[in-house]
Amino acid sequence: MPEVTMAEAAQPQDAAPKKKSRMPVLIGGGLALVLGGVGFFATYKGLIFGHETAQHSDAATAQPLPAVAFVPIEPVVVQLGPAGRNQNLRLVANLEVSPAHAGEVTAMMPRILDVLNSYLRAVEIAQLQDPAALVRIRAQILRRIQVVTGEGRVRDLLITEFLMN
Repeated sequence: MPEVTMAEAAQPQDAAPKKKSRMPVLIGGGLALVLGGVGFFATYKGLIFGHETAQHSDAATAQPLPAVAFVPIEPVVVQLGPAGRNQNLRLVANLEVSPAHAGEVTAMMPRILDVLNSYLRAVEIAQLQDPAALVRIRAQILRRIQVVTGEGRVRDLLITEFLMN
């Protein structure tokens, strides 16, 4: 027969067990809401994770843009070949250069066009149809142009038209 302690014998068998208090859960939830609100306010006002007031004041006193010149590249039309069902690729772009180097880059335009034609003919049609292709192609072309013109002369390549038809 199981042994029964006095405390168990004193409790009636029908008594319902005591319910746990919900007070710690309510206090924890309320505290979480208050701390979350304080954290949002501090972040929004720039007290933590940044100095928005300094950024806004800098925007009001914007610095002048650096001297820049744009050298246009003649439109390049490349036939994509029999695999492309005689499709053409048309590329129109500008080179961003410093004004001091604009004449030098313009003098190198035949070599730049040669590099463009050679590279674009080697690109496969499947690569051109990829949505992210323009970013990769732009980076490849810019790097090749910088090699041809010499480091520091061409800052960027701005593609204004990239059309397959």
